[in-house]
Amino acid sequence: MIIVTTENISGYKVTEVKGQVFGLVVRSRGLGGNIIAGLRSLVGGEIHEYTAMLEDARKQAVDRLVMNAASMGANAIVMMRFDSSEIGQSMSEVLAYGTAVVIEKI
Repeated sequence: MIIVTTENISGYKVTEVKGQVFGLVVRSRGLGGNIIAGLRSLVGGEIHEYTAMLEDARKQAVDRLVMNAASMGANAIVMMRFDSSEIGQSMSEVLAYGTAVVIEKI
């Protein structure tokens, strides 16, 4: 499936718009990860445990986005974006969203 952040895909035309599509993931670090991350935050710099968690969450959100678009009969997603937020002090929400479309080569 082609996924782009643009409205159009070079060399293709949109033949049908299926609608809004999204993939949502909520993740929480375990107690051990929170303790290690807390200790790292005392000295500053990148907190690798959280970076890895959020990278995995983004990948999973895109996978869910693709599954939802495919279930709608789409073969591409245009205008894809990410959004994220925190839920409480220990959970992060990652949302991938866009417009599911059917495209064909020009």
